[in-house]
Amino acid sequence: MKTAKTSLTRTGERTNVVLDVKLVRAVKRLAKVRTTRDALHIALDHYVRSRDYSEVLKLRGSGGVTPGYDPKTASPSRL
Repeated sequence: MKTAKTSLTRTGERTNVVLDVKLVRAVKRLAKVRTTRDALHIALDHYVRSRDYSEVLKLRGSGGVTPGYDPKTASPSRL
């Protein structure tokens, strides 16, 4: 059985994937980049960072919120 050869570099892993062209174009436009490589890097980085709650979880029990705090009474009313 043959195994696929993977070329590793210092910055990442080389792979072939089929991408949704519309999504790639949208990322390029929103991120203001020209290359698909840059668009994918930005999209993957954003995905990982948006789901990493480790820093927030470190605050648990640190006393950051006063007991009985009600955000509705602290914020100005909207008319």
